[in-house]
Amino acid sequence: MRNPANVGPLSGIRVLDLTSVVMGPLATQILGDLGADVIAIESARGDTNRGMGPGPVRQLSDVSLNLLRNKRNVALDLKDPDGLAALLKIAATCDVFVTNLRPRPLARLGLDYEALCAVRPDIVFCRAQGFPSDSAEADEPAYDDIIQAAGGVPDIVRRANGAPAMAPILLADKVSGLVLAYAILAAHLHRERTGEGQQVEVPMVDALRSFVLVEHSAGAMSGQSRSARTTGYQRILTPFRRPQRTRDSWVAIFPYLDEHFTTLLVAGGRHELVGDQRLTREGRHAHTAFVYETLESIVASRTTAEWLEFCRAEGIPAAEAVDIDDVIDALPEREHPAAGRYKVVPPSVRFGRSPASVRSDAPLIGQHNREVLVEVGLGEEEIDALEARGVLRTRGAADSMAALRPTSPGLG
Repeated sequence: MRNPANVGPLSGIRVLDLTSVVMGPLATQILGDLGADVIAIESARGDTNRGMGPGPVRQLSDVSLNLLRNKRNVALDLKDPDGLAALLKIAATCDVFVTNLRPRPLARLGLDYEALCAVRPDIVFCRAQGFPSDSAEADEPAYDDIIQAAGGVPDIVRRANGAPAMAPILLADKVSGLVLAYAILAAHLHRERTGEGQQVEVPMVDALRSFVLVEHSAGAMSGQSRSARTTGYQRILTPFRRPQRTRDSWVAIFPYLDEHFTTLLVAGGRHELVGDQRLTREGRHAHTAFVYETLESIVASRTTAEWLEFCRAEGIPAAEAVDIDDVIDALPEREHPAAGRYKVVPPSVRFGRSPASVRSDAPLIGQHNREVLVEVGLGEEEIDALEARGVLRTRGAADSMAALRPTSPGLG
C-alpha cells in the first residue's frame, strides 16, 4: 500500500507515465524511488513486463514486482475520446509527461507536445523512441536487440570474441532508461529556474552509441583515416578479460599499478618476470593476452579467500566473482498484498537528508483508477459511466486479491 510519508528529493513532483516494457518503466521507477508521484497509464491487457518470465500471481512477473513499484496505475482505453479526455485531465495536474510511443502513434492518439501543452503549458514532455524523430527511421520499431545492433555492440563483441553477438543483458533498454531519467530531471530543473516547460527527446540509438563510444572510440577520434586508425579500447577487447580461476572458485584481481603486478609476481613465484616490460603500464596495453595469461597462472595457486585476504592487505583491487543467485539471496524482502514476500532491489542512490525509498508495491492493472480520477476532478457518476462502457478497467482493486491464480513457471 502507499505510504503517504515521502521525503524523497522528488517529493511533490507528479509524473504521468505512458511507457511500456523496460526502458520507460525503469526511468519512472527511478523517479518514483526518488519520491515522485508516478501515475502509470496502462491498457486492460497489461504491459509486456507483467509477463516477462515467471511470477507469483497472474498480473505480476518477478520483473514487474520491482519495475512497477512506487507507481499508481490507471487502466484506460486511449482510443476512446472519453479515455483520452480522462488522461488529459490527469496530465493537467502533472509536472512531467513521459512516453516511449513512436511519433506517429503518439500523434494518432492526439498526445503530441502541443496537445499536452494545451492542458499544462509548463509541462516537461519527454519522449523516447528508437531513432531520432528527424531521421528516416523515426517510426521504426525498436527493441533492445535492434538498438544493440544499430549501436555497434555486436561488432564490439566480435572484436573481443571472434563472432558478433548481443550483450546478454537488456543493455540498450537500461542505458536508455537511465538517460531518460536524467533528461527528465534536467528539464524539470530548467522549469524550476525559468518556469518554462519543454519537449525532450531521447533516441535510444544515440544513448547507446554515446555509451559504447566512451572507451571504444579510442584510436579513432583524432582524425586518422579509417585504414590507419585502431578502433576499440584494446585492453578490454581481449577474450582473456575474465575472472580468474582460483583453487576453489573464481575471483577478479585487477593489478592496476605496476607495483601491484610486481607484488603478485613475487607472491606467485614468478620472479623471472619482475621488470618485464610487457607487464608495465605501457606494455600491458600492447600485450593483453600475455598479461591475462600470466595473471591466471598466478591466481590458480591459492584459494579465493586467500587471494582476497592477500589483495586487501596489499591494496590490490579484487573481488570474488559471485553467483547471481547469491546476489539475489542477499536482497531485502518486502510483503506484497497480492504476491506475498518478494525480493526488493534497493534504490541505487543514498541521500543523507532526502532518502529514496520503496513506499508502495507494484500495482495491479487499474488498481488506482478511482483514486486518481477523483483527485483530478471526475465525479463518481462519470467514473461509473467510464467503467460501464469499458473505457476504464478495474482488474486491480476490484478483483479479490486472494482469488488471483498463481502463474505457471515461465508464463508470467
